[in-house]
Formats: sequence, C-alpha cells, structure tokens
Amino acid sequence: MINIALQYPIFGPEIQCPHCRQTIPALTLTDTYLCQRHGAFEADPKTGDLVHLQSGRHWRQWENEWYRQHTHPDGIRFEIHEALDRLYTQGYRATRVIIAERYRELISVYLERSNPSQVQSESRPKLYGLPVDFSPDSQEEPCWEVINFDLEKEEGVSARYPYFRLFE
Repeated sequence: MINIALQYPIFGPEIQCPHCRQTIPALTLTDTYLCQRHGAFEADPKTGDLVHLQSGRHWRQWENEWYRQHTHPDGIRFEIHEALDRLYTQGYRATRVIIAERYRELISVYLERSNPSQVQSESRPKLYGLPVDFSPDSQEEPCWEVINFDLEKEEGVSARYPYFRLFE
C-alpha cells in the first residue's frame, strides 16, 4: 500500500501562495507547488524552505504564515518600512524594532549611530528613527529562525509581520 502523503511535497497537498495568499496545489510526485499568478514554488525538504523558482526568493513558514528570507539589506529594510507605514495607517506608532539576529551583519551598515556626545541611554542604533534591538538566540526562541522582525507598538503590543501581509 502506498502512503499518499509521500506523493506530495513537505507542506502537503496545498498551501497558500506567499505572494497572493490564494490556495495553490502541489504537483504530485514532485516538490513543487504551482500558483497560476506567480508560477512555481519548490519545497526543499532539507531546509524547509519554499523557493520561488522564477526569482529565487526563499520563504519559511511559522505558525501557518510565510516569511520571506532576505539576502540583501534593502529587502529587510523595505519590509520594515512598509510595516511601519501599515502600522501608522492603522492609527498606531511603533516605539522599537526588534530584528532577527541573523540579519545583524546584513543590516548593520544602515543603522543610524548616536553621536558620542549624546546621553549613554540613547546609544542604541536606530532605523527610521526607532531604537533597534536584535532578537534573542534562535535556540532560545525558535521563531527567530523564521520571522524577520517585530515592531513594538505604542501600547507595548508587538506585531510580527510576514512579508505578504504588507500588501493586503
């Protein structure tokens, strides 16, 4: 008897497209999902990544949400900027951004540094005028292996942003 689960990629018979969130089917006996609008996505069983074949962009899933995995600083900066705009249009103000530790080196050249003459408490780097912290170790909190950043709102409630939600 053939195990039907072995006929599909690692995420099962269908997923939501990371770009448009439409349900897309898996192609049986392959590691591929096919979106009519965005083309083929290949599931990598070794890494757990979903790769958009046309662009080479990588995505990972956390709690049924897709998060783009950035390789260039402009990608993560753009995502944070869009999330800040979205938060603002919802009537909130961000007070801090927490960026996944894995992006520290990638984004460090874009962080604003305080003047040495400023008070020591203001010595944290900033991005878009907001204080920046980096996430705890991903072994401590596994979600940071996947999510990119967290925005702390004015009320102290944080809001994690998967990439595709920015364009709803």
